[in-house]
Amino acid sequence: MKRMLSKGLIVSCQALRHEPLFGGDTIPKMALAAQQGGAVGIRANTVRDINAIWKYLHGALPIIGLIKRDYPDSSVYITPTQKEARALIRSKCDIIALDATRRTRPNGETLESLVTFLRANTDKPLMADIADLDDATVAERLGFDYISTTLRSYTESTQGVTIPDIDFCRALRAGVKNAVLVAEGGIHTYDELLQVLETGIEHVVIGGAITRPQNITQGYVQVFAKAQGL
Repeated sequence: MKRMLSKGLIVSCQALRHEPLFGGDTIPKMALAAQQGGAVGIRANTVRDINAIWKYLHGALPIIGLIKRDYPDSSVYITPTQKEARALIRSKCDIIALDATRRTRPNGETLESLVTFLRANTDKPLMADIADLDDATVAERLGFDYISTTLRSYTESTQGVTIPDIDFCRALRAGVKNAVLVAEGGIHTYDELLQVLETGIEHVVIGGAITRPQNITQGYVQVFAKAQGL
């Protein structure tokens, strides 16, 4: 049975290998804190963290699962190939997120072939992480259950775009007819969240503003530096 996301705040609980929160039970505890704060879902990277979060929360919240992996022949790194897709199918995640941009994928695979593989092997809903309107059009055609703004400003063609891109959110709201829209990326203040919600998008992922203390600290330090003329 498909498990879908309720409308509301989804918290991205992730730490990469080089980051201070990586390892141990830090990420599952972060997910528990998010649940206690009222989050309706968790977004998580790696099977290890996905399964640990599921166990820590006793399956109480739906988990959007992904696997970040770099390949030398592609800039696509969010669930880029069937290898990562297979691992997510076996994991405790409820929804599988993958890069759904039109960029070349590793090993000669295509987005279409990966979606076909997933649909044939799992009933878990699929989330398309996109960067522009053309990506959204393709994702709709392929039947993704969710379309998320995750990669806006993070691809070669959208690099430097200020996020959250409210105009982009409005355009998606007007153009996407079937998939559930998700806003993710660059939301750091309550006002920015309100601007996103005013577009009509009702599912929002926030990560760094909640779960990356090194980034939060850096922001405050920058305010000190500005105030002191440094």
